[in-house]
Amino acid sequence: MQSNLPQLHVHTVGEGQDLVLLHGWGVNSAVFHPLQTALSHYRVHYVDLPGFGDSAENTGDINAWAAQLAQQLPKNAVWLGWSLGGSVATQIAITYPESVKALITVASSPCFMAQEAIVQEFSEQDVFAQTDSDQDRVNQAPENKASWPGIAPKVLAQFSEQLQINLAKTVERFLAIQAMGSDTAKNDIAAIKKLVLAKPLPSQVVLDQGLGMLRTVDLRSQLSTIQQPWLRIWGRCDSLVPKKIIKLLPQATSIEDVVHNKASHAPFISHPQAFLAELLPWIEKHTD
Repeated sequence: MQSNLPQLHVHTVGEGQDLVLLHGWGVNSAVFHPLQTALSHYRVHYVDLPGFGDSAENTGDINAWAAQLAQQLPKNAVWLGWSLGGSVATQIAITYPESVKALITVASSPCFMAQEAIVQEFSEQDVFAQTDSDQDRVNQAPENKASWPGIAPKVLAQFSEQLQINLAKTVERFLAIQAMGSDTAKNDIAAIKKLVLAKPLPSQVVLDQGLGMLRTVDLRSQLSTIQQPWLRIWGRCDSLVPKKIIKLLPQATSIEDVVHNKASHAPFISHPQAFLAELLPWIEKHTD
C-alpha cells in the first residue's frame, strides 16, 4: 500500500461504530450534510474523494484510490458509497475486506457503462429528464439487446463537454437529477448546491479521471468474493443506473435490495425520510 500519498480531507463527527460516506462524481462530501443529524449515533467520516472538495489529487486508478482510502480510514467500518463512491467502496470491500464490516451502495453499479455493441442510446434530454412522465419513458425504453444495461458512451462525453463550458452550471443540472421526484425539489437543489459549491470545484483533469472510471471500471466478475452484509439501494426513476441490473447481480442471504419507487439517482436527497427508514435499521442490525 502506498504511504506517500497526501492525507485525504475527512470530516469526522460523533462517536460509536465507524461509518464512512463516499460521494459521487462531480460533487464532494457536503452532499451528505442533510443526513448528519440522523447519523449522530455513529462516528461518521465524511470523505472528499481524491481531487474533490478539499482532498488533493490521486492520479492513479480505482485500485489506487481504494488503497489510499483503506490506509487512511478505520478498519471494520460500515462503508456507504453513492454512485461512483459506491464503486470505490465495493472495490475496498473486495480488496481490503478487513476495512469493511458492512457495505452499502446507493444508486451504484459495478459497471456503469452499457455493454455489448448495441447500447441504450439515452440522449442528454433523457438524462436530464425533469418530469415523472419523461423519466418513465427513459426507464421503459427497450433494452436493445444490451447484455448489461447502463450509460451510453455519448452521455459521459456530453457531461465532459458541458463541464468545460460551465462547470458550476453543469453540477447544478446534475444535482437537479438527484432531487427529481421530491415535493420540495427546488429547495432541495438550492440547499445542496450551496453546500457542494462552498468547497473548491474539482479540476477538469480530476473530472475526466472520474469519467474514465465510470467508463472503464467493471467489478462484476469480483462481486462473488464479497462476504460482508451488503445493502443495495436504488431509485426506480434513475436514468443513470437502470434498476433492471438488479436481476443481473449476485443474490445471497447477506444481500438486500431496496428500491425507492419515486426516487431518481440520489434518494437520500429527494426522499431522505424513506431512505433513512431503510438505512438506519439495517446498520443497527449489522453492527450489534
